[in-house]
Amino acid sequence: MRVCSDLRAGDSNRHVKVKQKSAVLNMLKKLDKIRFRGHKRDEFLDLAESPNASDTECGDEIPVKIPRTSTRDNEELRDPAGPGTIIMASGVQDFNRTESDRLNEIKGHLEIALLEKHFLQEELRKLREETNAEMLRQELEKERQRRLELEQKVNEVLKARTEEVPAAQQPAKPQTQANGTDKRSHTVCSRLQKWFCDKFGEYVEDFRFQPEENTVETEEPLSVRRLTENMRRLKRGAKPVTNFVKNLSALSDWYSIYTSAIAFIIYMNAVWHGWAIPMFLFLAILRLSLNYLIARGWRIQWSIVPEISEPMEPPKEDLTVSEKFQLVLDVAQKAQNLFGKMADILEKIKNLFMWVQPEITQKLYITLWAAFIASCFLPYRIIGLAMGLYAGIKFFLIDFIFKRCPRLRAKYDTPYIIWTSLPTDPQLKDRSNATVSRRLQTAASRSYVGSSAPTGISKDEDTSRFHTTKRGNFHEVFNLSENERPLAVCENGWRCCLINRDRKMPTDYIRNGVLYVTENYLCFESSKSGSSKRNKVIKLTDITDIQKYKVLSVLPGSGMGIAVSTPSTQKPLVFGAMVHRDEAFETIFNQYVKITSASSSSES
Repeated sequence: MRVCSDLRAGDSNRHVKVKQKSAVLNMLKKLDKIRFRGHKRDEFLDLAESPNASDTECGDEIPVKIPRTSTRDNEELRDPAGPGTIIMASGVQDFNRTESDRLNEIKGHLEIALLEKHFLQEELRKLREETNAEMLRQELEKERQRRLELEQKVNEVLKARTEEVPAAQQPAKPQTQANGTDKRSHTVCSRLQKWFCDKFGEYVEDFRFQPEENTVETEEPLSVRRLTENMRRLKRGAKPVTNFVKNLSALSDWYSIYTSAIAFIIYMNAVWHGWAIPMFLFLAILRLSLNYLIARGWRIQWSIVPEISEPMEPPKEDLTVSEKFQLVLDVAQKAQNLFGKMADILEKIKNLFMWVQPEITQKLYITLWAAFIASCFLPYRIIGLAMGLYAGIKFFLIDFIFKRCPRLRAKYDTPYIIWTSLPTDPQLKDRSNATVSRRLQTAASRSYVGSSAPTGISKDEDTSRFHTTKRGNFHEVFNLSENERPLAVCENGWRCCLINRDRKMPTDYIRNGVLYVTENYLCFESSKSGSSKRNKVIKLTDITDIQKYKVLSVLPGSGMGIAVSTPSTQKPLVFGAMVHRDEAFETIFNQYVKITSASSSSES
């Protein structure tokens, strides 16, 4: 009986285990349906490889009870007397092991599902932040409201039209003739309205006001090839204007006597008979006709001055660094000179109208008043005739005489005198600085003369005596007479370095210092402390040759040095590294020419 009861208890336990197994399988199927849909079941980590769950995500673990066998069942399983007890015990143990594995797998899947949920929430939050779904919804609702309002307005207009049509048709029923005339007038009006909309609707839409669009132009980066191409384009574009100006100057200079004489006679005759404006219009039409024929392939040259075709150099594709640098310097120099000329013209016009030179602006003021009074009392035909005759005589005769006789032009050519005497802004600045310095010098000289200057000494001697350098008086530093002092251009001197190629010692080969020019000498003061033997004094009459010099031929540009040859040196002395080389060279050369011409005239 005991054996039977034990067998029944074992069957009941086995039935419970089978039920638990079916429940676990159903739970696994449901989890497979809930799981993330992108991966397969085998791709997830096992429990041993799965990451640890956080406190918020996987803190609440599911209590899992592993079924255990009782001591009684173990005793029964260990009973060797029972038939098949060993096989049953092993089967129960395998079943218990598989159930624990399945529960652990369920735990891992739950952890993975929680992690996937957390990751999906983060992605959804990022997407909401990036797309601004709320803003898009608001804009979409606004557009919907606008569409609904437009639909309501359209429906109202259609209803009003439908109401107007039967209202117009109802009183027309008793009178058939009036009905016919109304229909015809309505059809005519509709056709006219349709025709007007088709013809002029586009133009009406063009006059609709719209907000201006501020477009920012992108600036191109600096490129050597683009720079040279733009300079060539500018030269080609300005060529017709320059040719026109050359032809006008050739007419005024009587380059071709027959052409200038014919042009003068035709112009004066046209002005006398009042045909000046038709003549200029006819010339413009003639020029356009000739340009049309030239564009068609005709070879026509209508120019007083023969055109000189300059050879166009093909652009180089591969340029060295020095060539690119030299090209940029050349273009920058041309742009600097062009902008300088344009700035001079604009500044002169500005100063003319701003009363910077009152005596010049006063002439313009009187001329404008005279022209205004003449225009009020004289007929326009007489004014035009006078102006045309004066322009023709001035252009063809007076300018020709003034260009051939510069002294007459400097005395009697009023427009030329006014234009040349108008100052630019840099010239006004230099004048103001010069006046301030003169006032300071006069005040200092007066104070010194009144206090300690001996009698019988002139102002020039006094000012030259007290012109000093960093080391003392100028004549004491260079052992010269008191009358020798630097010129006004180089009172502070030019910073440079003296290169004496006759010397072999490095200390004597190059010396840094300041270069001065006096009336008779070229003086170099060394910057190193020591005796005056390191200074250099060259008499201008002893110079045999002076020229601009380039110390390093590898560097681009024309150099920053001046070479001076004397009989006492085998190789020329070079004053290099001069920032204001051109100014210094012009000053030295002009003073050298002045001294040599004066000495030659005194000897003769």
